[in-house]
Amino acid sequence: MANVSVYNIEGKEVGTIDLNDAVFGVEVNEHLVHMAVVSQLANKRQGTQKAKTRSEVSGGGRKPWRQKGTGHARQGSTRAPQWTGGGVVFAPVPRDYSFKMNKKEKRAALKSALTSRVEEKKFIVVDEIKFDEIKTKNFANILKNLDVSKALVVLEDGNEKAELSARNIPDVKTARTNTINVYDILKYNTVITTKAAVANIEEVYA
Repeated sequence: MANVSVYNIEGKEVGTIDLNDAVFGVEVNEHLVHMAVVSQLANKRQGTQKAKTRSEVSGGGRKPWRQKGTGHARQGSTRAPQWTGGGVVFAPVPRDYSFKMNKKEKRAALKSALTSRVEEKKFIVVDEIKFDEIKTKNFANILKNLDVSKALVVLEDGNEKAELSARNIPDVKTARTNTINVYDILKYNTVITTKAAVANIEEVYA
């Protein structure tokens, strides 16, 4: 069972916490992690690009010149691909790039990502992050005290003031325990989470 330090918002160590090996101590499956990242990025693609083939371009219904005797190469239409204004060969059409992973694969990939962050010592647990007011400076001070810049901050539900306080800080993203994903965990250098959020994650994924 992994044991990590717990810090307060001043950046001082105030204790330790045991992490559940069923979530934070699994065997890292790089293949599933890769699939989860590719799936998430693919699912975000709009796939709305479109170009017209020669059958869709208007005009070009008659030969530009007669077949023989002009000295030109024979041409059947001014909308053939070699003509300016002609159709596009193998034109892109709207499509769906998404592909699915089953629930077990998604859970295993998320656990692998969390485990890798713990093993790399890029997983910081804070005892509590609570604000009386929405103030970006307060959240920035927490990051400074923890010596962290680019971070994913996982908060428990009902902590809107902390979420809004972090909204305008570059390279910082907040997430709730039910919205964390593999891509964000790997994108940011450090994962910061509260003790309450750790308990929620373990309750759901253990």
